[in-house]
Amino acid sequence: QVHLVESGGGLVQAGGSLKLSCAASGRTLGQHAMAWFRRAPGQEREFVAVISWSGGSTYYAESVKGRFTMSRHDAENTVYLQMNSLKPEDTAVYYCAAKETFWGHTIYTDTAQYDAWGQGTQVIVSS
Repeated sequence: QVHLVESGGGLVQAGGSLKLSCAASGRTLGQHAMAWFRRAPGQEREFVAVISWSGGSTYYAESVKGRFTMSRHDAENTVYLQMNSLKPEDTAVYYCAAKETFWGHTIYTDTAQYDAWGQGTQVIVSS
């Protein structure tokens, strides 16, 4: 099973940017759809962004569309989440997740579909 470690979280002012990284080990990210989820205090974990294992398909939650960009660099065994124009409501613990799949362009947005999770990285956006 792939092992995931997130990094890049921190404290930023509203309107600022952060870039999260998710490094994989144990297995390569090839044939894994990758996603970011987040959990705000007192709330359920929610979908943020996903990228297919081919890299050809991405999909974003409406709340982050146009502000966040997900990318993958399989040679580095790493995926990224570039977060711009951050808002206080983006404050959450952000989790990276991986799903092994045969389908290169398929994306998955349900937490139950993912096989492996990182430990999370905290993002705090001050107003």
